[in-house]
Amino acid sequence: MLEDVEVNVKIKLAALWVAVMFCYAYADILAHMRSDIIEGILAGELAGVPISPETLMASAILMLIPIVMIFLSVTLKAKANRWTNVIVGIAYAGINLSTMIMTGGGWIYYYILAAVEVVLMALIVWYAWKWPAKEG
Repeated sequence: MLEDVEVNVKIKLAALWVAVMFCYAYADILAHMRSDIIEGILAGELAGVPISPETLMASAILMLIPIVMIFLSVTLKAKANRWTNVIVGIAYAGINLSTMIMTGGGWIYYYILAAVEVVLMALIVWYAWKWPAKEG
């Protein structure tokens, strides 16, 4: 008989954020193998946006939030943890959907990864929303 151990919601949330980050990273790795992306970078722009210290900083901040959510999901108190994951999860699902619509460029790998990212965000929101109440 195998024991089916109940996984704490904090661990589930952190694991989901890790999975999201792997999807983000792999989407970027694959994008940088595309000749049109490479040519744009060499020309100093990405998806029509000039590459500058400001745009790179904005991109870094955009990725730092989910990175920090891995840690926060394990360390925040339950109530703050729940609402932080719900709010950030909804926000990033919206960001993922909008970038999927605006910048996919018809490349199927991108749509697959972006769709998985949205599903992972939905799971984050679901687990956070359904946070178990303390007994007694």
